[in-house]
Amino acid sequence: QLQLVDSGGGLVQGVGSLRLACKFSGGTFTWYGMGWFRQAPGKEREFVAAINLRSGDRTDYADSVKLRFTISRDDGNTTVYLQMNSLKPEDSAVYYCAADRSGGYSRDLDEYEYWGQGTQVTVSS
Repeated sequence: QLQLVDSGGGLVQGVGSLRLACKFSGGTFTWYGMGWFRQAPGKEREFVAAINLRSGDRTDYADSVKLRFTISRDDGNTTVYLQMNSLKPEDSAVYYCAADRSGGYSRDLDEYEYWGQGTQVTVSS
């Protein structure tokens, strides 16, 4: 069955960078729009970034990460990435990738049918 495996999280001190990866398997990757979401302790899961199906020529970002984070996809390796630069303590959260069979790049969690297990990102000041 379709599976998403998140990786790349870790501890970053000060203003640093991380690149998250989400490996997709068990389906046709190019049919799916992909998104990244995050959830901090005591808070609801929130949208971070999304990219549409196949060529990924359309993206969307939460205002809080715009110009710092970049979402991309490698259809050959069935992987979606989230490059995170200029990290801030408020970016600390568990990050989840998700797959949308409609192929869009929605901000709505309910549009995504499949979810990864999450990867922890901790940014210390």
